[in-house]
Amino acid sequence: MSELKYEKIGDANNRAEAEVIESFLKAEGIDVELVEESISRSAYAFPLTRVEIFVPKEKFRQALKLLKPFDDIQPEDGDENQ
Repeated sequence: MSELKYEKIGDANNRAEAEVIESFLKAEGIDVELVEESISRSAYAFPLTRVEIFVPKEKFRQALKLLKPFDDIQPEDGDENQ
């Protein structure tokens, strides 16, 4: 299996917040992948579904610094000091 190229930078509280963060990072030249837990067999959108935010490993530190003002983004344990 090949090595993963993306690393999780944190979670957003909902899709709208994740898209704002995605736009912010993309404007800084950082690719972003959003992963939302899907809820099958539901016709309704759940506004409070957590969304995981992933960035390329080589851009992880830069993205972490840029996201410091977003207090809802919580990096993985031990990643704050990288």
